[in-house]
Amino acid sequence: MPLPGFTAWPSFPFEGDFKIKHLDPPVATEPARKGEDSADCTACTAPDDAYIWVNERWRVRTMDRPTGLPMVLMLEPRSHLDLGDLPNLLAAELGVMTVRLERAIRSLDEVARVHVYRWGDGAAHLHVWFMARPVGQLQLRGTFLPLWDDILPPIAEDHWRESLAHVAAWLAEFGGTPLAQPPRIDWQAPAKLTDS
Repeated sequence: MPLPGFTAWPSFPFEGDFKIKHLDPPVATEPARKGEDSADCTACTAPDDAYIWVNERWRVRTMDRPTGLPMVLMLEPRSHLDLGDLPNLLAAELGVMTVRLERAIRSLDEVARVHVYRWGDGAAHLHVWFMARPVGQLQLRGTFLPLWDDILPPIAEDHWRESLAHVAAWLAEFGGTPLAQPPRIDWQAPAKLTDS
């Protein structure tokens, strides 16, 4: 089979010879996703302090360590629901929260655009991904941004924590509780004071 045209796009993160995998035959029964039962759901059992911002209906979390992009966050409802299960109130709030979170992330100096994704095959509890493309990194535009996140070296942890605190504080301007704190300043007084 010929390679698809996207392998020639400037944003495609790989080069060299590629071979398309054969498509497996369909399975008779789809496997259960992680956390189909709320008792086994990691999002439902996670404490609030595992998140950077929370309110009564939504929580925002990040990875456990910095990644290659300036910011990668996930928005989750507190209730054990998937996208199609959201009642009208939460569905409407999802739109508002998506815009607020996109604006909060885009307010970071090093962010040009924020890509919003929802994949539904991994975990049953709705989680919407927000991935920030760095300013000036045009090769990272578009579809392959999640792949680039895994390829790029992680950003500095202090800067990452500072950015998390900024986004959490930005969201808290509309309510909720910011839980991310900026890194402590490692300030040391000089050994002696001298006249300049």
